[in-house]
Amino acid sequence: MSTLLSETKGTRANVTALMVALLAACVAFQLNASMLSPALVTMGNELQTDQAVIGLSQTWFFTAAALFSLFLPRLSDIIGRKKILIGMMLLMAIGSVIAAMAPDVTWLFVGRIIQGVSGPTVPLCLIMLRSAVSNPRQYGTLMGLITAVNGGVAGVDSFVGGYFAENFGFRSIFWLMVVLALVATALIALLAGESKPAAGTTMDWLGVFFIVIAVGALLTALNEGSKLVGAFSAGTLMLAIGLIVVAAAAFFAFWTVEKRAKEPMVETIHLRQRSTWAPLLTTTLTMTGIFAVINGIVPAYVQAAAPGFGLGPTEMSLIILTPYALLGWAVGPVSGRLAPVLGYTKVLRIGMVGSIAALAIIAFFGLSSLPMMIAGTALLGIMYAGTVNIMLNGLGVVLSPHGNPGFLPGMNAGAFNLGAGLSFLVLPAILVATSALGDAKASYLTVVVTGLAITAAAFAASLLIPKPVEAEVAK
Repeated sequence: MSTLLSETKGTRANVTALMVALLAACVAFQLNASMLSPALVTMGNELQTDQAVIGLSQTWFFTAAALFSLFLPRLSDIIGRKKILIGMMLLMAIGSVIAAMAPDVTWLFVGRIIQGVSGPTVPLCLIMLRSAVSNPRQYGTLMGLITAVNGGVAGVDSFVGGYFAENFGFRSIFWLMVVLALVATALIALLAGESKPAAGTTMDWLGVFFIVIAVGALLTALNEGSKLVGAFSAGTLMLAIGLIVVAAAAFFAFWTVEKRAKEPMVETIHLRQRSTWAPLLTTTLTMTGIFAVINGIVPAYVQAAAPGFGLGPTEMSLIILTPYALLGWAVGPVSGRLAPVLGYTKVLRIGMVGSIAALAIIAFFGLSSLPMMIAGTALLGIMYAGTVNIMLNGLGVVLSPHGNPGFLPGMNAGAFNLGAGLSFLVLPAILVATSALGDAKASYLTVVVTGLAITAAAFAASLLIPKPVEAEVAK
């Protein structure tokens, strides 16, 4: 009995140590991704460039994050997950040093792209947790805690970034990132165990090349397409179309290579299965319907003097974005705990229905009433940030093929980024197009209702996702 108790205590201690390391990595990545948002104006002023150029540094960071997410989880299966995660944290630190010392915006771009190597931090942490925790209930709770970080570090990340930028300049934010990345590196090295289930397998670098070209071209096409929202340009349109053609050709080449490779990055039979394309489709549609609404449309409306409520950016953050992030942080572990008991897909669909209700409140009541707008975004924090986001990340792990556990989490990370890009292409375009009719409030209503309709389509896609039976508790 005493031996069993000591083993149980040892296991708990190991899991606790692992969680400390994984949370440190996730917090470092999330702050790396979100802490710069309130400092973009300061960065433009200090580097003597305009906001459009500074905004591109963010675009390239997230593009790089999406591309590295496609293959680093698979590479980690082969050469070691701990090794890859440590490498990602070190490169994050190096990129932060380059950005902190950047003499001009070009070096800022270089630093941000190198930081983007850390893109698959959250899915890789979930994979490592999955290999260390066999109890479905415990895994669900801890998964929710890790994934909740991905929605924002309890809403304080933007305030910390704003404070540092205002008082010490934007470079101080990057130096803080260096410290956080090095702390995370040390904790992972000391507390995390190594695992490499596909050791001895050859990495399919040709397949990696074509899938990176395909997704990179598509994301760049979306970025170019978003420029058409402000001003039409035939050259920009042709470039966007050309990039889409390149993306299609590269994906066809990827499919061909995977069918012929002896040790493919992913077997094409897996790409045909509902357990692969249904969660990827659901993730893309969900992000398209919700991401720009909460991160762009609603903040812009609340700050607009007319037809909005004329709030300042700080006040808007306090009553809209911070409650949204805090509630997502608080609810994430709860939804993760419920997932193996009620079912991952059932909890996902509950969150989807709640997100649709939240968007309906924002569209039909929130545009006329600030309290109702606050209520709608708070509900979205619970149902999307604290439930749907957690389940979509979790399903990417628990539905991944046994022989290739890093495949689906990486592709799902790409789907998150693709959906975010589509969201900021489609919804602002609708806002600009309908604004020409002269009724600004009706334009915002149309945009949010469009987001609601896309989210409803995401709910329909979620009905096709199979149950991850092995990750759930038998009833």
